[in-house]
Amino acid sequence: MKVGLLAPPWIPVPPPSYGGIEVVVDCLARGLTKAGHDVVVFTVGESEVPVATRFVHEHAAGDRIGADEVGLSHAAWAYEGFADRDVIHDHTLFGPLWAVAQGRDHVVATCHGPIYGDLRHVYGFYGSRLPLVAISRDQAARAPEVHVDAVIHHGVDPERFPSGQGDGGYLLFLGRMTPDKGAREAAQIARACRRPLKIAAKMREVTERAYFHEQVEPLLGGDIEYVGEADMDQKLRLLADAQALLNPIHWAEPFGLVMIEALACGTPVLTYAIGSAPEIVEHGVTGFVCADHAELIAAVGEVDRLRRRDCRAAVSEYFSTERMVADHIRLYERVRCAG
Repeated sequence: MKVGLLAPPWIPVPPPSYGGIEVVVDCLARGLTKAGHDVVVFTVGESEVPVATRFVHEHAAGDRIGADEVGLSHAAWAYEGFADRDVIHDHTLFGPLWAVAQGRDHVVATCHGPIYGDLRHVYGFYGSRLPLVAISRDQAARAPEVHVDAVIHHGVDPERFPSGQGDGGYLLFLGRMTPDKGAREAAQIARACRRPLKIAAKMREVTERAYFHEQVEPLLGGDIEYVGEADMDQKLRLLADAQALLNPIHWAEPFGLVMIEALACGTPVLTYAIGSAPEIVEHGVTGFVCADHAELIAAVGEVDRLRRRDCRAAVSEYFSTERMVADHIRLYERVRCAG
């Protein structure tokens, strides 16, 4: 099958550091190719994904995320370049609108963000005209009026993740430096438990820097440190050496990719029962899914009784690239035959 994967123009594929969608596109491209399919990724020129690529923008527009003219030109040229594809899998927000306007068949779109709020109307329009993929059951349930054709969890290749023993002796926070991700709460929990904490977070935007200086920086010191934004190699080492990933999120995250990355390294996840977290973390086996701040503090003391091999086994069984690719191939075949 000839598959076209349309990635956003904001970050290269794979991402040098932060970039969840780009990680997923990279895994899909590698997995589909391994399964014998002809894959082309429309991305930016500096991407290094190991398959054929096409692009209109040489460099990622990370400083202009959401810019209409960038997103629209990227989508328009992508669909022009995908004329020979059997199926197009769109991972952008603008692309499906272009596909509908052009009357393109055999297009699948994945909803990577929340589908409630203002985006409810966008995805409601898309879902009535082309197949939509949700990335968790929770995401789909939050907008029942949006037609979703499939729920497909993200996956990673366990072989690309080191099997760690938590020898670093620290808790880890990994994500964006924003209130909804919970870096401040992670620091408060670590201090309450008297446990070392490393905070590795994306902090490029004005709002992210403001949150850090106002809410997180005053809590640093002693065994609580901000180590900067981690690249892929640094992230893997931090995850493998951590005793647990501390993930005190404050929003209904559609899919927490960092949680399965942690599990792939054998690192348990401590999180709240919100969004996709209960679909990813098996309470008492691969981590703890907690109701509140006090439960999360108590869970830190229980981490040592969890078996790290169970965390890795969960990824191999439920959250592998192989499983994700197989689920998508089944959907692609249905879409191709329907046309």
